[in-house]
Amino acid sequence: MRGYRLFGYDSIGSTSSEAMASARRGDAGDVWFAALQQTEGRGRRGRVWESPSGNLAASLLIVHEGDAASVATLGFVAGIALQEALSGNLPASALRIGVDGADGLTGQGHAARLALKWPNDVIADGGKLAGILLEAQGLPDGRMAIVIGFGVNIVAAPTGLPYPATCLHALGTPVSAEAVFAALADAWVDAFELWAGGRGVADVLARWRRHAAGLGSEVAISHDGQVVRGIFETIDEFGRLIVRDGARGTIAITAGDVHFGATATSGRT
Repeated sequence: MRGYRLFGYDSIGSTSSEAMASARRGDAGDVWFAALQQTEGRGRRGRVWESPSGNLAASLLIVHEGDAASVATLGFVAGIALQEALSGNLPASALRIGVDGADGLTGQGHAARLALKWPNDVIADGGKLAGILLEAQGLPDGRMAIVIGFGVNIVAAPTGLPYPATCLHALGTPVSAEAVFAALADAWVDAFELWAGGRGVADVLARWRRHAAGLGSEVAISHDGQVVRGIFETIDEFGRLIVRDGARGTIAITAGDVHFGATATSGRT
């Protein structure tokens, strides 16, 4: 895998927890932890991430000396790597249903089957196909242990969620978790080289924007009980979501749950 080690599991509690525990035990990083089943997976803000047998759960451990601001942009590196890996396994097809009821148009004004939803999701045919979780922890020597967790719905998607979800098999792609992981591991190397230790953040963000879901459309962002509504204008040089509100001008959002289309304009989030 082009310079990275791999620990593979049929089943594990959490690949990200195992990766961080390995860092605390002194692992030097550049190592993947991948599993076909995850029994204690988690998403953003401590949410449960379901990963039944046959889906992919993979976490990458990196030990880095950079500052927290540059480390945070690794989430966008992960996004473009995962988009690249999945696009190679998904046949081209026009969107019929966009994210949260939107029209499915990308920032380029044309239909695309796969899109990146800020800050950490991959959307296919309007449903959540994959998610990314970035975690960081300081080490005794002053460096940072960074764990980037990837969860991909291969054979099954969770139900009972407040948003649509899908899986590769439902999209007509009977690919294996092993094949998706191999594509992801290769795509990560290229994306990480583009990032260049933080010096290439502008190039990473430019590439991320090319695949962004909902650019130019109505958006609602909920965070800590507050809701911001407006037009999704861009992602700035720090990776913040920029919303244009007619009354207040532009607003920079650093975190939150994003809703597009009908959900964004209905008054509900």
